[in-house]
Parts: sequence; structure tokens; C-alpha cells
Amino acid sequence: MKLLHTSDWHLGRTLHGRRRYEEFAAFLDWLAATMNEQGTEILVVAGDIFDTTAPSNRAQQLYYRFLCQVAASPCRHVVIVAGNHDSPSFLNAPRELLRALDVHVVGSSAEDPADEVLVLRDAQGEPELIVCAVPYLRDRDIRQVEAGESVADKERKLLEGIRDHYAAVADTASRQRQALNVDIPIVATGHLFTAGGQTLKDDGVRDLYVGSLAHVTGAVFSPIFDYVALGHLHIPQKVNGSEIIRYSGSPLPMGFGEARQQKSLCQVTFDTADGKRSTRVELLDIPVFQQLERISGDWQAIAARLAELKASDSRAWLEVVYQGEEIVTDLRERLDNAIAGTGMDILRVKNSRIIDRVLDRMDEQETLDDLDVTEVFERCLTQHDVMEEQRSALMDAYREILRELHDEDPLAQGGER
Repeated sequence: MKLLHTSDWHLGRTLHGRRRYEEFAAFLDWLAATMNEQGTEILVVAGDIFDTTAPSNRAQQLYYRFLCQVAASPCRHVVIVAGNHDSPSFLNAPRELLRALDVHVVGSSAEDPADEVLVLRDAQGEPELIVCAVPYLRDRDIRQVEAGESVADKERKLLEGIRDHYAAVADTASRQRQALNVDIPIVATGHLFTAGGQTLKDDGVRDLYVGSLAHVTGAVFSPIFDYVALGHLHIPQKVNGSEIIRYSGSPLPMGFGEARQQKSLCQVTFDTADGKRSTRVELLDIPVFQQLERISGDWQAIAARLAELKASDSRAWLEVVYQGEEIVTDLRERLDNAIAGTGMDILRVKNSRIIDRVLDRMDEQETLDDLDVTEVFERCLTQHDVMEEQRSALMDAYREILRELHDEDPLAQGGER
């Protein structure tokens, strides 16, 4: 039996203002074709199907079109659980209708663990797999708030709540397998942050529990699980070195820091030989649907790399990080001239020297993107030794300008730009 594990599609996500629907559509078409080629029988999507709780019509269209493609394929079952970016009620709304297509959706934690335990059956109606379909566990799902509790108390209760939840679904799954009297595999899902998990600075991954370091260890997952399909971290990785506890990672790079990262899916094969069950995991590489590239260095290095990309007829989206000693005030103009007439597009420019020399960088990693507009103005006042008695009047005038600009912005009034 072949199972495909994916997660963190983030349908509808933009990259520095650029919409990515064509990439998402290309990935989903590729995924549907790959499932046919590989003979995938079960697809598991471990959360963050959408990027927001109110996905656009285009994002919804991509989602439902893909599910229709899969329904017409040899794949027998699709299991979808919600992530922290998803709306539980939105995902659950068509659940009964999708079940007729053998698409099983779990948008929120259930009071009864049995409601998260699915028995999937083969074409002959015989049980073939049990899935503990655990979605993202929200704070309110797994702990009760008590007056006067400390941060340590909150941390302990969160970890206990996650551990208890997985123990309950594992126990339910074990009892169901015994009742079926057939030795079939048990798979669990999860959308959480494990201890030691790898992330990147601009991948959009954030801690799930505000004010907490509640990163679970692999020990929270019962040994009865033959495979644990995780979501939330965007880098494909194992948990504690385990072959059978994995993050599939996001199928598309979420930021330029992931530009050179090979994205993949986890293809899981369950075998039974000599009465013993085994699990084999193979990574299936995902093609690049839109090239991203981060170029950094002084002007000579940047210009040389742009020339190489131009010669190869690249259509990459670019992030340029200028790190030269010379202060270049016309950097954007130079870059635009360098890519004129090509299919390349510059989505982001970081001019490190400007913030070094003008804004008094607080640490070597800081860029303009790390500051809000008020902080930039305050740094300028400090850098130019503006007297304290003048600072208050200048700050008031600056805030008034910002308010006027905000009031004139059509987006602030609910319009479209």
C-alpha cells in the first residue's frame, strides 16, 4: 500500500506582493499526475492547506479542482487536517459532501478521540489503514486557563495536553484495530513544532503557542504508529532522526531563504512479509515551478550574476542584497537597467550600506525590513543629533503626515489599489 504525505501548501500566499496562483496550480497538477504515476492509494495533507483563514476564491478553486482530479484517479482516500493557518469551520463546512468522494476532513480537535480516528477501506470494503487524523491543536483545545498560573505552568499544561491527546487517539486506534481483528498499519498526523525542528528566517514559520516554548519531542508519538505525517515546518526533515516521523515540508519555497532548497513529498510504502509489517519512506523531488534567487555582494558581484542569468534567459524572481563598501544611492535604477528586456523580476532589494551608514544598525543582521516607519525616523533623528527639544515637535509632525497618508490610502478604506 502506497501513501503520499504532503503539507503546508499555503494556497493564496504571496511573495513580497507577487501572487503565486500559477505556481500553486502547476504544483497541484504535478501532484495529481505523480499520484497516478506512482499508484498512490492514500493522500495525507498535514495542515496549512490555505495561507489565511479566509482564502480567496481563486485559492478555493484550486483546492476543489484538485480534489475533483483525485476523485477521478485510482487514489482511494484523501485525509486532510487543518493547520494553524486554516479556518476549522471553513474546512469542515463541506466535510459531509467531500466524504462521498472519500475525502476525509478534520478541521478541529474533537471532544471524543474516536471522531479523529478513521478506518479506511480498500476497493473490496476491507479495512486497510487506520489514520489518527489529528489537526492543529489550539491552546483552548488542550488546556484550561487558571488564574495565577505561571509561564512554566502554562508550558507544562500545553505539553501535557498534546501528549494526552495523542495518547487518547493512539489508545482508540489500538482498540479499533483489535476489534477489527486484522493487523493493519496505523498512521498519525500532526501540525505542530517539534523540539530541534529546523526553520529559516523568512519561511513564515512561527511558534504556535504565544509566549510558550512548547515544542514537543518525538516521544509524544505512540510506538503503535507505523508512520507520523507532520506539518508546520517548511524544511523536509526527520524528527529525532526517525525514519517514520517526518515533516514533508512545503512544496513551494515560502521565501528567498528557501530558494536553493530541494522540496519533496514523502512516499510511504507499507509492506507485510513473514507476518511482519514494515514501513519504507522515499522522498519524491518536486520540480521548481518558479525560480527564486537571492543575489548578494558588492555591485560588481551583483552585476556579474545578473549578466549570467540574462545570458541563460532566466525568468527568475530575485532578491538583491547589496553589501558593498560604496554607498550606492541609485541601486534600484542600476538593477532595473541590468534586467531590462529580460523575463526576470526583482521583488525585493536590501541596501545594507544605507542602513549601516544612515540608520545606525543595531546588529549585523538588521535591514530596513526589520524596522517600522516610526523607528526609521527616530533613528534618523538620533543619527543627525537632533536636539531633544526639537524631537517631540518633529515626531508629532511626522505622525500627522503618516495619518494623512493612511487616510488617503484606498486600502485603508477597504478599496482596491
